[in-house]
Amino acid sequence: MMGRPQSGRFVGYHSHPGEEQSQKDSLSQPYVWRYGERTRDASMVASLALNQEEGKWPLSFLMSREPYVPGATTVGMVCKDGVLLASERRYAYGSFVMSKGAKKVFKIRDNIGVACAGIVGDMQVLTREAQAYMSNYQYERERGGTVKNTAKLIANLPSTRRMFPFLAETIVAGVTEGKPELYVLDPIGSLLPDKFAAVGTGAQIAIGVLELEYNEGLSVEQGEVVLLKAVRSALARDISSGDGIDLMVITEQGIKEESPRFFS
Repeated sequence: MMGRPQSGRFVGYHSHPGEEQSQKDSLSQPYVWRYGERTRDASMVASLALNQEEGKWPLSFLMSREPYVPGATTVGMVCKDGVLLASERRYAYGSFVMSKGAKKVFKIRDNIGVACAGIVGDMQVLTREAQAYMSNYQYERERGGTVKNTAKLIANLPSTRRMFPFLAETIVAGVTEGKPELYVLDPIGSLLPDKFAAVGTGAQIAIGVLELEYNEGLSVEQGEVVLLKAVRSALARDISSGDGIDLMVITEQGIKEESPRFFS
């Protein structure tokens, strides 16, 4: 919560509760950048700039605005003969749809893929860096990377950008020496192995379907039916998700990408 200035100091809401800054220091940069909140819009920055000259803090303006959170429904699943990744294509900020064809599922190597939810620009940078690192790894060691060390690499990348971290949740999945694997990563680098996962604004809806219908004996073909059902259930209820599905199937034979068509 914002507080009134007390003896020339005030407490503001930011990523480190309890930290105090002087009013002069805190107004030296727009609030949205000082604390890494890149989701604020340009009108807020302009308002802050105008108020700097008068030494005022536009509390009512800041507290009346909600940050824009990009919506998504992204899911992954381990099957007995491979792994599956899927995501819808809508890219929305709040109630505004910026794109109906945003790609959120990416190939890293011939046996490894990632699916993301969050800011598409951050997803693209994250995957490009992972692709470059893993290509170099294969060149230097003359063997491909495993799913686990790829997931660890991607989990470590946010620590190189602590001021402006990648605002993306990521599912890393693939097949290493015949073993399907899946890892879930959050924006600050946590890495969790799992059998299935859902991230994004539609995750709460999709995970219910996965928990109900998943079992470890599913083949890739059977798992595809369950995974698409989970995404479709989220598309029906989450306004920030929609406009089609991208599916990635990863087996020992390689990666196959599909864009299933369906009708409500």
